[in-house]
Amino acid sequence: MADTKKIIDALNRARTLELAAIVQYMKHHYEVEGLESPAVADIAKETGIDEMKHAEALGERIAYLGGEPTKEIGSIATGGDLKKMIQDDLAAENTAIAEYREIIRLCQEEGDFTSRRMMEQILHDEEGHADNWESLLGVKK
Repeated sequence: MADTKKIIDALNRARTLELAAIVQYMKHHYEVEGLESPAVADIAKETGIDEMKHAEALGERIAYLGGEPTKEIGSIATGGDLKKMIQDDLAAENTAIAEYREIIRLCQEEGDFTSRRMMEQILHDEEGHADNWESLLGVKK
């Protein structure tokens, strides 16, 4: 039997990251400036909308499990030029990716396969977001 409290706590940690990502991406969407900014602004907006969907899915799952979806927002990076904003967005994605891999392991250990599958899909999306920012920065793997 799954330790529902552990799962709820983990999903709420993920929701905190998603809520912060929404704010950060929307902020970057309307603050970014420079020659390349229209394309980056569009990517930030689209990614922010993805994060909204993640936060909603997490909230629904937490409520289903009998928990209270957090309204806390994690750390938000602010300021800087276009490159710094992209670096900050990549850093946030990498933080989420590491956390979500741990949550997937927890869900597997606890036998909560529904939460695990949801987190695997969210992880897939986050890895795609990180790939977008790495491409813009010219980061080689």
